Amino acid sequence: MATEPEARPFWRDIVRTKSVERSIADAGEPEHSLRRSLSALDLTVFGVGVVIGTGIFVLTGTAAKNHAGPAVALSFATAGVVCALAALCYAEFASTIPVAGSAYTFAYSTIGELPAWIIGWDLVLELALGSAVVAVGWSGYVQSLLASGGVTLPHALSGAETGGWSFNLPAVLIVLLLTGILVIGVHLSAEITRVIVAIKVTVVLIVIVAGLFFVKAANYHPYLPPAEEAAAGTGGKAPLVQVLFGYTPTDFGVMGIFTAAAVVFFAFIGFDVVATAAEETRNPQRDMPRGIIASLLICTLLYMLVATVVTGMQKYTRLSDDAPLSDAFKAVGQHAFADIIDVGAVAGLTSVTMILLLGQSRVFFAMSRDGLLPRTFSTVNPRLGTPSHALTMLGLVVAVMAGLIPLEELSELVNIGTLFAFIVVSVGVVVLRRTRPDLPRAFRCPWVPTLPVLSVLASLWLMLNLPVATWWRFLVWLVIGLGVYFLYGRRHSRLRLPAAPFPRRED
Repeated sequence: MATEPEARPFWRDIVRTKSVERSIADAGEPEHSLRRSLSALDLTVFGVGVVIGTGIFVLTGTAAKNHAGPAVALSFATAGVVCALAALCYAEFASTIPVAGSAYTFAYSTIGELPAWIIGWDLVLELALGSAVVAVGWSGYVQSLLASGGVTLPHALSGAETGGWSFNLPAVLIVLLLTGILVIGVHLSAEITRVIVAIKVTVVLIVIVAGLFFVKAANYHPYLPPAEEAAAGTGGKAPLVQVLFGYTPTDFGVMGIFTAAAVVFFAFIGFDVVATAAEETRNPQRDMPRGIIASLLICTLLYMLVATVVTGMQKYTRLSDDAPLSDAFKAVGQHAFADIIDVGAVAGLTSVTMILLLGQSRVFFAMSRDGLLPRTFSTVNPRLGTPSHALTMLGLVVAVMAGLIPLEELSELVNIGTLFAFIVVSVGVVVLRRTRPDLPRAFRCPWVPTLPVLSVLASLWLMLNLPVATWWRFLVWLVIGLGVYFLYGRRHSRLRLPAAPFPRRED
């Protein structure tokens, strides 16, 4: 066996990059290639399907009541702008490197193998936790609907956090069902997602139109409540910005809009998952930018309209933390609309769970195809055209997490993971412009490097507002990932092994 790869300096191994040409060539390798069947409409539906979920049904009340008042609509706009900055960077990458893996693949082509591994490892955790958290939320809404019909699950199968140990059977079942649909094929997943998205967008529009008839101008006064210093967090619950700089985030007032933006940012998580489907898009150079940007614009507009209506229906100080939309309709005697909202929430959470599972499997698939994870997970089922091994394994892991583990605090890891991915992609756009100006770019992010720098700063600010405990959990996960990389990934990387079917790039 040739020993030349072992002679390479250690530091050159971890910073080697994978050329764009090789990434595209690997995507066409037999048995490790995904079918191209998605259109711009499918991508937009995926984006809307994954973004409109718990955020629009839950976070509106929490953010308005505790942080921004009626100006919470501006908080959604602010969070949307932060995402839009990153979305433009994602759009350029996805159209230039139309390969599965999203931020992982982009980092591998620009920053190096170890940074790519770190972001891939981060995305696997982010999407796994995200799908598990949403599945648990889905279970709660389903059980609420069942209870209204007189059906109550036994405590041991309900996943209740009080009254002793309990297994969340509905959450497990929905994860397994959606995993099975994804294994059958991405085209079937897209068709089902279209139906689900049509249902929940209809519900959202009903909320907006029907709610307008119950809006009272007095509820908007004051639109921007007087600023007040937020209660200082202690220990692991304190925001990192408070620990590092002594700055305590402000509730209400102008700065309260930004404090609330950090809260409602969770409502936007997932639009970047659209980029993981680049390899399965028929015309990625044209359709990826359209799908990413259109889905984000649609969702931001709907969020702002819903926030405006619900804070006009009920005084922000009286909004419910758990179910602000349905409770606002109940407060004006419209219980039928409250039931419609609950149905929309169930539909919304179903599509969110499925698309997060889809995105996670594609990142895992891309890392496996590069040899950083066992190659069996990048084997595509010849009949179904999907990475069935990766989907099955990941689906089982997420199902166990959803069934057994209390995930409320861990859900903040989803926020920090997404923001970290935004930073990597924004930096990567600038790097690739400098190192490969010759690449054809069907979509070019405007105002480079100014816009990517703004994206980095905005994402970093939101990360600093997350609790210290979240940062510690995030760092622990990354340390575990580094162990896996040095024990397995670095030694099996296809850029390192002489048996790789494509020539290694000399960095």
